[in-house]
Amino acid sequence: MYARRRRRYFAMMGCCIGLFVLAWAVVRLWSIPAAVAMCLVAMVIPPLAAMVANRRGPEDRWWDAPSGDPQSDEWWDELDGKKRPR
Repeated sequence: MYARRRRRYFAMMGCCIGLFVLAWAVVRLWSIPAAVAMCLVAMVIPPLAAMVANRRGPEDRWWDAPSGDPQSDEWWDELDGKKRPR
């Protein structure tokens, strides 16, 4: 799953760089407002790419993993209503 998220992130960032370069290298020669619009779209992509890259999937069980601190794990288990086998 990590590889898929990483590929999506790099694809989105590649599109971002491509839009920016294309806007100011080619499109500005015909239409500056279109180049500015392309840059505005490119501006929105990096935060979305970061969200995609850091999103946890349903198979990522990070919330159930013990922290390593037995006292903290017991406290959280008590709050969750779970009992860990000793």
